[in-house]
Amino acid sequence: MKKQTEQKPTADFTRPYPVFTPAMKATHTILIPDMLPWHFDLLVHVMQRSGYRVEVLHNEGRAVIDEGLKHVHNDTCFPALCVIGQYLDALKSGKYDPDRTAVLITQSGGGCRASNYIPLIRKAMAAEFPQVPVLSLNFSGLEKGNGLQLTLTDLIKLAYAIFYGDLVMTCYNQTKPYEEEDGSAARVRTECVERLKRALDDGSFRKLGRCTKMVLNAFAAVRVRREEKVKVGIVGEIYVKYSPLGNSHLEDFLLSEGCEPVVPALMDFILYCVINNINDAKFYHKGKKTAWLFAIVYRWLYGKQKKIIALMKKQGRFEPLHDFEHLRRCADKVINQGVKMGEGWLIPAEMAALAETGTDNIVCAQPFGCLPNHIAGKGAVRALKQLYEHENIVPVDYDPSATRVNQENRIKLMLATARENLRAKQEERR
Repeated sequence: MKKQTEQKPTADFTRPYPVFTPAMKATHTILIPDMLPWHFDLLVHVMQRSGYRVEVLHNEGRAVIDEGLKHVHNDTCFPALCVIGQYLDALKSGKYDPDRTAVLITQSGGGCRASNYIPLIRKAMAAEFPQVPVLSLNFSGLEKGNGLQLTLTDLIKLAYAIFYGDLVMTCYNQTKPYEEEDGSAARVRTECVERLKRALDDGSFRKLGRCTKMVLNAFAAVRVRREEKVKVGIVGEIYVKYSPLGNSHLEDFLLSEGCEPVVPALMDFILYCVINNINDAKFYHKGKKTAWLFAIVYRWLYGKQKKIIALMKKQGRFEPLHDFEHLRRCADKVINQGVKMGEGWLIPAEMAALAETGTDNIVCAQPFGCLPNHIAGKGAVRALKQLYEHENIVPVDYDPSATRVNQENRIKLMLATARENLRAKQEERR
């Protein structure tokens, strides 16, 4: 008698993919892959208030990576592998009813992951859970008829949520390494996020000055030790730059090594995407009909960013966020702003801006084989070191075969140099 083998569901690529209909808003749970936990807490709150049943996935471990490897070639894209692995691992956990679940991914409309994740996710879903719709959150006209229906008010709230998420992340990272009482910075972070959620509910989120001062004053009240620590910037491909799953909990590792992580704002990437649409009309003579609209959006977003920076400077306790126009000028020293594939010119711009604000040590997080980010990241290191002689940069590859030990050992070598440089600076000042 032949031994029976487990029958796996097979994909039927002749049938149309399932579409998320308006009626599903009340019945389906929408799963979102984790990237920025505290930002996403605010973003999800906005979507939930708009009537969507949204949940951010926090499942990790080798099982997630292995699920992704079943459907994404290991040379294709590590972030795609992580995202798809999280989806499938969650759906197989028994926690969710596949008949009442959808998955969501953001798209920026450019090359690489920004446009090509949807087919990869649909292929994986068709093979395992063919009834699960795949939604797109984008502002580029992609995936029409199968995305979220958000109002202008919702979009404005999401923008404010990103600004406030960046502010909380920045203040936390500048407070946590120096706190006298362990856990005090984390408590303030939680309190600030809850107060910001209430502001998003009652409409006071528009009072940018009041909300910004609330966050700044809350973190400034945390008792800290007056000591100098090694500051380490984190740049690179957007997913592995921010996601604990994608970068092996890089921020936590740097904190455990007694460093201060310096993480650029998510809004910088949003502004990067917006300005690239304006640059398309300027450099490539495409998208001229919509460039004016992107220019209006850019002026509005950049105006809010400048106000937050001004308030941070006035308060004086925290290093302000990077001014995006300054980032653009930094990019021009290294690479043309027409280089916009992937994170393109934003990576060397952030590395230059970090060096100019006293963060000489940088981890450039790259998915292995991500050509645009290796060109604009690793490829720009030599030019950056010529501009900033003390800049200490280590590119680190993240892929399913890379071990956390090897990644951390590379970073430890960089930190050894960073500590020597810090001691030398301290001795010079004596």
